[in-house]
Amino acid sequence: MINKLGFGFLRLPNRGDELDWETINDMVDAFMEGGRSFFDTCYTYLDGMSEMAIRRCVAERKPRKSFQLCEKLPGYMFKSHDDCRKYFEVELARCGVEWFDILMLHWLNDQNYAIAEKHDEFRFLREKKAQGLAKRIGFSYHGNAALLDQILTAHPEVDVVLMQLNYLDWDSEGIQSRKCYETCVRHGKKVIVMEPVKGGTLASLPPEAEEKLRDCHPDWTPADWALRFAQSLPEVEICLSGMGTVSQVEANIRPFKPLTAAETALLMEVRDIIERKTAIACTGCRYCVPHCPKRIPISQYIRMYNELYRYPGDDWKILPGYNQTAKASDCIGCRSCEKHCPQGLKIAEHMKNIAQRFENNT
Repeated sequence: MINKLGFGFLRLPNRGDELDWETINDMVDAFMEGGRSFFDTCYTYLDGMSEMAIRRCVAERKPRKSFQLCEKLPGYMFKSHDDCRKYFEVELARCGVEWFDILMLHWLNDQNYAIAEKHDEFRFLREKKAQGLAKRIGFSYHGNAALLDQILTAHPEVDVVLMQLNYLDWDSEGIQSRKCYETCVRHGKKVIVMEPVKGGTLASLPPEAEEKLRDCHPDWTPADWALRFAQSLPEVEICLSGMGTVSQVEANIRPFKPLTAAETALLMEVRDIIERKTAIACTGCRYCVPHCPKRIPISQYIRMYNELYRYPGDDWKILPGYNQTAKASDCIGCRSCEKHCPQGLKIAEHMKNIAQRFENNT
């Protein structure tokens, strides 16, 4: 029996403009009482509130040695090597801790890796590890397997890689989950998984897909299947889940057996159904939204568009929810959002399609 669940502090519950501190405390308690102890945050998550939630709900309430904390430096924002120190000190203060169990560079891809090399950011990671301020070091990754191989070859000092991995993206030529996982294995690196449920996409499936899974295991939810797929891979050390309720925590911490070959094959059949029923492969991370000069709720509109694509007969229910105060047609094509999309989506083009579909029917 296994359970490799980690608690990602990205999609935390809120009440209006304020985080729901009481619920987050209850979630942390349920998570740790269930035998799990790994938390993940980042400088940019929730505009810094994620790190403050770590301090308030974890660090100030639990003994430091009772939990593990993974933090990520936003190296793509740095203008000099000294920024590594400046941001690191802010992160320690925000989280209310004296060291990190894992310290990573956030969001390496072609462009951000070039910035990391320019400012010698890997040297900073090595120094923090030597000083005992980071027990292990690594990076979160959004790129192809070829670049990942290049980075790991140049930096064998890395202990772990955080990467997007789920059964929908397993054989994707865009995300390359399988190829990137196999690259980590070849380099002897452990893997931490993000987006195992693909931003909730794999928790709510087309009826045909969900029926196939329930015929096999009536008591498993679609999210159970997604989490088990990622955790069944032997070199996966932690599988992060951005949970928002106590019930989600309680459901996700249950131990289980790894998937069989037959169960994995069934998931590949389900993947094919989902791909046919999904117009835009968005995870709802909202990284794009703060960078839109027109304040368009991009991820919300994409979700609605996907719902309409999947259930065209429900247009009478979906179309009225379209917010006319910041329309998709307001997009000016600056593509600032696209620079921050982990999925590499052509958002400006999608906004045109969404505007055509929604604004001609509302």
